[in-house]
Amino acid sequence: MNKCQREDHKASTHQTVTEEIRLKTGRKTIKITTTDAKLSAHAGQATFWAFLHRVNFRTLIAGVLPHRPTSPNALAPVEIALGFLAGILAGADKLTRIAHLRHDPVLPEILDVKRLASQSTLSRFLAGFDGQAKNLRTFRPLWRWAIEQLPGRAKGYSLDFDSTELLHEDGRQEGVKVGYTRSGLKPCLHPLLAVLEEAKLVAGFWLRAGNASSASNIIAFTLETLSLLPSHLRVRLVRADSGFCQDDWLTLLETRHLPYIVVAKLNVKVQRLITRDTVWQPSGLEGTEVAEVVYESPSWSRARRTVLLRHRKTEGRRAGGKLLIECPGYLFQALVTSLPESVPPLEVWRDYNARAGMEGVIKELDYGFALPKLCCQKFWATEAALSLAVMTYNLTVLFLRHLGWLDRNSVSTLRHRLFAAAGILSHAQGTATIRLGVPVAHRPWWRAVWEKILSDFPNCDAVGQQPSPA
Repeated sequence: MNKCQREDHKASTHQTVTEEIRLKTGRKTIKITTTDAKLSAHAGQATFWAFLHRVNFRTLIAGVLPHRPTSPNALAPVEIALGFLAGILAGADKLTRIAHLRHDPVLPEILDVKRLASQSTLSRFLAGFDGQAKNLRTFRPLWRWAIEQLPGRAKGYSLDFDSTELLHEDGRQEGVKVGYTRSGLKPCLHPLLAVLEEAKLVAGFWLRAGNASSASNIIAFTLETLSLLPSHLRVRLVRADSGFCQDDWLTLLETRHLPYIVVAKLNVKVQRLITRDTVWQPSGLEGTEVAEVVYESPSWSRARRTVLLRHRKTEGRRAGGKLLIECPGYLFQALVTSLPESVPPLEVWRDYNARAGMEGVIKELDYGFALPKLCCQKFWATEAALSLAVMTYNLTVLFLRHLGWLDRNSVSTLRHRLFAAAGILSHAQGTATIRLGVPVAHRPWWRAVWEKILSDFPNCDAVGQQPSPA
């Protein structure tokens, strides 16, 4: 494309055009020009930020950030943080792409900030998180606030723990170490997460070096997470995979009277129980048999109830478990639980299977909120960037709950239906006006969404999750 010609000083700043480009589509020719109108591809984010303004999130995050402005003209730390959240919400996965949004004329208006930060400003902001204490003082109140927004449940919430790996093949950043991943030994980071399953809300997030084991720091992380839970929220069950089946962690849960289901490691002793000593009973579910033993691992301080399952391996049937050479044709599982014997083995297994929602949360964080891509040179800066991205995820969860959309919606769906609506900004008589590019047929739905966001008593059943087809 040729360089745009300098505009005439008398031309309207609202409709300035440049040299035309002619696009031939075959049957017609389309003229393409540029304009100085204040257009944005992200004006639909106004719905999300209207919700955050209502819950006074700006004041909350401003009060916990450790930074102080360096000059009167510098952006306030809270403005940098809000711009970072807006970039993640728009789909940016690197600081350079977040900074690209500083050319957007609408986002600063709806965020109520001077301007969005440049890449260098974002880098300096994240570098301000230079120690564990600063990160804890910043993000502990944010996790607690998000959890406090959830209603109590008569049955309580399931608290699921897991670790994931964030691959970084270059391996030059602090904390990026060679560790075990699904792709083999790779340079990575190895975060810890805790999720309240019924709400799909992240209750805690810690970053660890890539060579950390699954259960590394799990005791401190669990105590930290439990300390954040408000009194109205009850934990009915804790669940985790075999990487967390450690005696000291199970003992902690038992002393806290927290029921748990944790996958047992299929070591030689457990495999001997499975292959020789166990009498299998029908479960009532075709192809699945169960057994129950009181098992004490050599590394445990006491014996614990262990539920064994074997699933007949058939074509087209999906079942979890491990294949043992001694017993071809079956997949095996072992679950350690503190649930009473009145809970049948099959129910223990079904309850654990509900933990699959944790994998969905991790996948959403990876693909929707750029966790594998956000990596700074310093370890604590990386943890801060990732924590802000996870907090953005939590805010979208709370936003959906406020709308009454409790069905699973990914952020890509929100971008498609709401956030990526185009808009044009104008100022008339001292009032900023954003005109959204919404099709006429969709405007009643958008009006209802706005009423729902701004109402003190939103009717959760009043608005569908998408406009009615025209």
